[in-house]
Amino acid sequence: MGEWTRRRFLEASALGMMGAAMSETVRAADAKPVRIDRIDLFPVQYPTVMRFKFFEGPTSGGGRAAVLIKITADDGTVGWGESVPVPRWSYETLEGAVSTLEGYLKPILIGMNPFDLEGIHGVMNKEIANSFSTGAPITKAGVDIALHDLIGKAAGLNIAELWGRSLPDELVLSWTLNPKTLDDLEPLIAKGKERGFENFNVKVAPDPAFDLEMCRIVKRLVPDGFLWGDANGGYDLATALDVAPKLADAGMAVFEQPIGANRLTGYQELKRQGALPIILDEGVVSPTDLLEFMKLGCCDGVAMKPARCGGLVSAAQQIEILEDAGLLFLGSGLTDPDVSLAASLILYGAYGLKFPAALNGPQFLGASVIAEPFVPVGGKVRIPKGPGLGIEVDQAKVDALVAQSKA
Repeated sequence: MGEWTRRRFLEASALGMMGAAMSETVRAADAKPVRIDRIDLFPVQYPTVMRFKFFEGPTSGGGRAAVLIKITADDGTVGWGESVPVPRWSYETLEGAVSTLEGYLKPILIGMNPFDLEGIHGVMNKEIANSFSTGAPITKAGVDIALHDLIGKAAGLNIAELWGRSLPDELVLSWTLNPKTLDDLEPLIAKGKERGFENFNVKVAPDPAFDLEMCRIVKRLVPDGFLWGDANGGYDLATALDVAPKLADAGMAVFEQPIGANRLTGYQELKRQGALPIILDEGVVSPTDLLEFMKLGCCDGVAMKPARCGGLVSAAQQIEILEDAGLLFLGSGLTDPDVSLAASLILYGAYGLKFPAALNGPQFLGASVIAEPFVPVGGKVRIPKGPGLGIEVDQAKVDALVAQSKA
């Protein structure tokens, strides 16, 4: 890791990471101060259309919980964000996100300058403190995304343009496979191929025999596709070390989160083994975490999720740290609905993601609250290019989904 990265992380402000266009926008806002006037919350449950293991169980209601966040400045400019808790993936819940936003973050954010991202993240992290890493990062990410949307709309620029970056028209996606049985696998692959998908990510662990056969079947049916395996911390170390070379032989390209996020010496062993590139996910929330894991030799890269790490400020910093160190940056998500998905698409497009993105919201979710829903075509999805997030949230659709979620 170069001295430039250390200096940039330790000395640069959050705004300083975001390019000349963002700086000009902030200076203009400082000349004529704008304040946050309202924050409206819309808890919803997006219906699901395919089985996904993280949305199963007696408390899920068969849906994907989210909190849509509408921030309105005193000049009338509006920004939309979205917090996307997944209790079976992290500790944050829908109820917890709403409580944190309503009772703790709204009172301190009202009256603040929405362009002061560094200050806002500072007060949020003071009010909801860190534990091992950033406290309630999924909840805070919704606020961060809404502020980016508001700033972009105020400037008439897409978020990528605020960073001084350009966007491609589309992003290549990966199709997610999490079959209950091997008999389910071929129909799931066929469904992805019918929609033009050529790359697949598989949920593995805890059964290595099942996982190996699953990977062999995927590579037999899609020999040229990028095969990405994600264990979500589901193996123990001995199993992960034993199965990693076999998964590599079966055609897996990268091995994401093979063991628990706190098993740091285990990650050192897996990286030293070198059977597959070791990609971290759940354990990397802040840039500080990433720098520590890199110093300890725990990873070959990170599967980025803006929703996981508190939003776009943190995510952009982490991608630049990875790029400077020559490590891998993959694009992933938390089955993001519309607003959170738009933020991820812009981030990955702006930073030139080189691998198929595991953004499976369009695959698993059956509702949308934006005027032009994201519909993959040929295994690719458009990247929104309008001001802010580049999307138009339809308030009538939001209200209908809120009502449906309460029914």
